[in-house]
Amino acid sequence: MHASKHWANPVTHLRKVKPDQPVLYFCPEALQNTVCDFVSGFPGLVTYAVKANPHSAVLANICAAGVTTFDVASPVEMALVRKQAPHAALHYNNPVRSVEEVADARKMNVCSYSVDASSELKKLNDLPKDTEVSVRLALPIEGAAYHFGDKFGACSEDAVELLKAVAELGFAPSICFHPGTQCADLEVWSRYIHASAELARFAGVRIERLNVGGGFASHRGGTAPDLAPIFEAIKNATAQAFPEDPPKLLCEPGRAIASEAFTLACRVKALRDSGAVFLNDGIYGALAEARDMEPLKRLKTVSPGGQQRRGKTILRKCFGPTCDSLDCLPEPIALPNDTEEGDYVLFSGIGAYSLSLSTNFNGYGPGAMQTVTKLA
Repeated sequence: MHASKHWANPVTHLRKVKPDQPVLYFCPEALQNTVCDFVSGFPGLVTYAVKANPHSAVLANICAAGVTTFDVASPVEMALVRKQAPHAALHYNNPVRSVEEVADARKMNVCSYSVDASSELKKLNDLPKDTEVSVRLALPIEGAAYHFGDKFGACSEDAVELLKAVAELGFAPSICFHPGTQCADLEVWSRYIHASAELARFAGVRIERLNVGGGFASHRGGTAPDLAPIFEAIKNATAQAFPEDPPKLLCEPGRAIASEAFTLACRVKALRDSGAVFLNDGIYGALAEARDMEPLKRLKTVSPGGQQRRGKTILRKCFGPTCDSLDCLPEPIALPNDTEEGDYVLFSGIGAYSLSLSTNFNGYGPGAMQTVTKLA
């Protein structure tokens, strides 16, 4: 998928081209503004979680905005970053790796790894001893849209022993955690930070850095959260938990950086007497996350001529274009009652995971990405 010429906004392109494929509109200015908010506001190092959106244009603009460190989950993601930023620092924070993947990471000069089990630490034994190894902590804390603790992270007791082992092997010891996707509770970061300090004290290890993860997220059901209170809460909790010689902080936002830079336009293929609507994209395409996240509410409908439909909204069951009956959004979407076949439904805040998870099943999926000056 390649970006083409710049358009003023999505509606300008829709009115001129009238595409029959779903289109992702990318606004570099919106992306760079979000990156700048993180770089200027977060009290530490900002890294980008490539998994959220690995498009070359996204990576290039993130680099241009001042990010020099990337969170990668596989050798493929490492290679994508190296093409855009040959000298960028790579943090391999997927804590489960094959021996072959560790070897690939070493060839690409990965400088930081996370671990959550002694078996995974053993795979890192041959790495240079100046390598950072970060113990991933998982706590039973609610407050996010969904959590990673069932899959990744060591409990407090195991993390203490693991941190001791990291230090004994001569690696640069650190701690990392993730509060969960779209974390709305500032207290989650505070509890994790205090638990990390306690873990380090029990282990008798001074940690070099503390990675507070992502979770700052943009919300598809509403506007993006105010980052400043989150950053302030992290700063204050760190000062309280580590009153002397605090570790350096870093974060690894993905969704929160990529989401607001994209809008998706889907065409209405059919309207049924039952009220159901068929769009030309669905859960096998750029709307894949709709199965697991909150309902899609940030949308508007425009005619092929670019006029916004303003009729009274009604909830419609929404099917995607594939021949699979599972291709259906789990929640109805609100469309104007004057919506017609051939109209376009524009979904805002769709930059995270829309490209990563799109499958092109049955030959459907987003067409060529279009670059716009503004998304509105």
